[in-house]
Amino acid sequence: MSPVNRFALQLDIDSDTLASCVACGMCLPHCPTYRVTGEESASPRGRIALMRDVVERGEADAAFVEFMDACIQCRGCETACPAGVHYGHMMEVTREALASQTRYQPRLRRAAYRVLGMPRLLTAGSRLLALAQRLGLLRLAKRLGRIGALRSLATAVDALPTVPLHQRPLRASGDDVWLFTGCVMDAWMRDTHRAAQAVIEATGAGVALPPAGAACCGALHIHAGLRTDARRLAQRVMTAMPAEAPILVDSAGCGAAMKEYGHLLGTPEARQFAARVFDVHEWLASRIDKLPAGPKRPQDANGTTRVAVQDPCHLRHVQQAHLPVRTVLGRYVEIAEVDDDGLCCGAGGAYSQQHPDIAAAVRQRKVAAIGRTGAAEVASANPGCTLHLRAAGLVVRHPLEIVAEHLAVNTGTRA
Repeated sequence: MSPVNRFALQLDIDSDTLASCVACGMCLPHCPTYRVTGEESASPRGRIALMRDVVERGEADAAFVEFMDACIQCRGCETACPAGVHYGHMMEVTREALASQTRYQPRLRRAAYRVLGMPRLLTAGSRLLALAQRLGLLRLAKRLGRIGALRSLATAVDALPTVPLHQRPLRASGDDVWLFTGCVMDAWMRDTHRAAQAVIEATGAGVALPPAGAACCGALHIHAGLRTDARRLAQRVMTAMPAEAPILVDSAGCGAAMKEYGHLLGTPEARQFAARVFDVHEWLASRIDKLPAGPKRPQDANGTTRVAVQDPCHLRHVQQAHLPVRTVLGRYVEIAEVDDDGLCCGAGGAYSQQHPDIAAAVRQRKVAAIGRTGAAEVASANPGCTLHLRAAGLVVRHPLEIVAEHLAVNTGTRA
């Protein structure tokens, strides 16, 4: 690589951390981008080797940026790694360096991330998007081939559900637990929160709701390298849910980010807050006997009651809380296990919009694995995974939407 094509980059990863990877290759079968491309530099050990080179030289090139940006950050490699390498944290530091020292994140994308922390603006934008969907403006934009930006926007929203123009508000019912509602998920998929609240209340617990100021946990900002913005949002979230009540999260990506606030902020307060965060299935599984039982769901039109469980990466590999999903959901339906050892579906937060070809190739493997289960329905505890898999034609719902439906039918609980 010619020196002209290189640029200065200071990467703050110490040599001991880099040396923790012994390049054994155990991560390779668990890396979705390596499986798709077959390129060593698209694997975790390959990317760590590139990081080591940048640390030693103090400079990088366009290829380095490309390989760092192409990582989905599923962290499946961490589960497979016998040495316990903290690859995810290294990737976060690397992207932060790129975002702060280069033009890695363009202004328009930075502005879009900022909107996530502005509930009123996000709500207004969502309603405009809903109106555009109903008027067919996005389909029209796709046909206007000369307007590349509009066509890209329309393609990006193909995977979205029909965004609601208006939504019924959630109403608090007590103060036993907090239910974190987030940003985009609350704007587009509030019925999932409604179902989660109904299931929580079925155990006898009262649910508190955070104020609008706690709208965004900062997970997507961390993925993008915008860790300064993520820290600001994390502080707001922590302030919005004081006291000691458990904080339940029904989005795997949000839950993973909030459980790592101690690492993100490095303060005792952040570590104490993170210790209060639970994936909602974790909390429910520990109180499973308080949930009404009753018969399992009757057979559907296809003659099956089985539901395939897709493990979101940040639930399985970061939180390691995927088994409670089976404890809760399995009380009401027959679980069909997917045989791909928890491989990523390709959603990766905003990844599927920024790298659609790789994301689609990764998803194709997941769809094939789900197809082998014979199940007609898929349960996924992460909104990004849900939308990404729905775009492939699958019927996908949050596990607690299925549970809430069962409770409503068999016990009269209102979802």
